[in-house]
Amino acid sequence: MDYLSSTYFFDYETEAIQEIIQEFNSETLSPKEKAKQVYLKVRDHWRYDPYHIHLTGEGYKASIIAKKSHGHCIDKAILLITCLRALGIPARIHLAKVKNHIGVERLIEKFGTNELTPHGIVNIHLDGKWLKASPAFNEALCEKCNVAPLEFDGENDSMFQEYNNDGNVFMEYLEDYGHFEDVPLDFIFNNMKEHYSGIMDLHPGATEIRIK
Repeated sequence: MDYLSSTYFFDYETEAIQEIIQEFNSETLSPKEKAKQVYLKVRDHWRYDPYHIHLTGEGYKASIIAKKSHGHCIDKAILLITCLRALGIPARIHLAKVKNHIGVERLIEKFGTNELTPHGIVNIHLDGKWLKASPAFNEALCEKCNVAPLEFDGENDSMFQEYNNDGNVFMEYLEDYGHFEDVPLDFIFNNMKEHYSGIMDLHPGATEIRIK
């Protein structure tokens, strides 16, 4: 499998992506340091927003996502993967189903559930091993939810926080869908239709859904 190539979705030759990685594209930084720093940039410079869903392939292109100020977990995973590949670090998308236990009132109201699927994770290859990283929740959101921001040290998996700062259950992983060489658009759309049929049925033929 090829986890370094540019693709339709991981389009790192574009100006938008090159601008993001410019500050990290230095021989003075090790691959580990590059990965750590670009992870933080993607985590905090794009606000997490699960209420805007793309229904076309173009909406999942990294160069399109880069020009926005927000994105859901798959958006931010795609952006991080693209930046990593642009820096010569192998990366791939990994999908799962998770359950959010804190601050879920609006989520349940709009989606009918506090389960999020598919949830986007990034697999990063460093020092001969694959590591998992979740850049979805920006620091400001974590503070609002009373959860420590999720860090990535370049040596260990960085998965969603199981508990908040008070010891209450925060995030729970329910199902692992595995990793993919490129963005599995059909799988993502079919998964959304299966789990959020109420929302999808309300917007037949739509290219995107903005849930207010």
